[in-house]
Amino acid sequence: MKTYKRALSRLLPILVILGPGIISGSVDNDAGGITTYSLAGAQFGLKLIWILFLTTFCLDITQAVGARMGLVTGKGLGALIREKYAVKWAVFTMAVLLLANVGVAASEFAGIASALQIFHVSKFISVPLFAIIVYLFVIKGSFKKLEQFFLLASAFYLVYIVSAVLAHPNWTEAVKSLVIPTLSFKKDFIITAIAVIGTTITPWGQFFIQDYVVDKKLGKEDIHVERLDVFLGSWLTNFIAFFIMVACAATIFIYGQTINDAGDAAKALQPLAGQFASLLFAFGFLNAGIFGAALVPVSTSYVICNTLGFEHGLNFHFKEAPQFYGIFAFIIFVGALLTILPFIPLLTILFWAQVINAILLLPILVFVFLLSNDKKLLGKYCNGKIFNAVIIATFLIIAASTIAYIVSQFIG
Repeated sequence: MKTYKRALSRLLPILVILGPGIISGSVDNDAGGITTYSLAGAQFGLKLIWILFLTTFCLDITQAVGARMGLVTGKGLGALIREKYAVKWAVFTMAVLLLANVGVAASEFAGIASALQIFHVSKFISVPLFAIIVYLFVIKGSFKKLEQFFLLASAFYLVYIVSAVLAHPNWTEAVKSLVIPTLSFKKDFIITAIAVIGTTITPWGQFFIQDYVVDKKLGKEDIHVERLDVFLGSWLTNFIAFFIMVACAATIFIYGQTINDAGDAAKALQPLAGQFASLLFAFGFLNAGIFGAALVPVSTSYVICNTLGFEHGLNFHFKEAPQFYGIFAFIIFVGALLTILPFIPLLTILFWAQVINAILLLPILVFVFLLSNDKKLLGKYCNGKIFNAVIIATFLIIAASTIAYIVSQFIG
């Protein structure tokens, strides 16, 4: 009994710290992410799955750098950019994030609409309804309750493992494809590869992880535990993405079917993998949309308020931080509005938001690299050679993929 109590006393402080990395990593598998992984598996089978192996390391390192800067400085990324590189650059990054996150928020509501259309619920009902639900949930909830909900939502992604198992894939081939790259210079292949990267490593994710550890009031003494938290989150997000791509590759791709989004993937799985697999996939998609619709606008509010010096954070009530919750409401409203406009297809919102994410990540990575190597700012907590190499490699991969796509537009 004493041994049990001793082990529990050691474990509890770790469990209290865990959260930011797992939540930040898991929400990369939002509605747009699941759509992108579904389309990648349905269109190209297992040919793009090796990207997940690389982005796991890239996501882990970039998120770890953001968390470390937050723990050491007690400030968010937007605030550091403002202090070190003047207000104009902070405003620039704020504008980049706002542009990216309006598209991402719209993709979350597009995911909710697409998932509920499977159950014959019109998007003109589902989108406004869930916009109100998400708004009230965040406004009325405390930091602790919201974090518990986000962790619970993260756990629900495990349903995709079951869907993949029920699809009866060739696991040997899937594992081989994970470590053996397949390259192609076709336009569709390149743009889907960019989207897979962009939905895994996001501009908002860099801001969110740093602001979140500050909001949770963690410090330097929590660096080692938070490093574990970030690793688990990064590993979990691509672990789930792997099963999503495998499920679609083993069914939709093999049978030569065409889908437009993850909602179509859920429908297509029914005759190929069974109704239970289809329902799990659909409910997972709905969960992802709700999860992302709450978190992405929150991250945008963090950055803008942090940059402009307004009170911000989930620890504050609406009256204490009206700008924070006002921006949150604005992002939700615009995202929901874009989704229900009849002339904008849901697939366009879901897929291209991820491509834009990847491109807009480039200037953010430059600031992350410069700040994380600033000895006056971080002292002994500056980046090591491996961390710098991964950040540079991530930047170059995204830049090269974007250039390759532009070139492919001209040469076919």
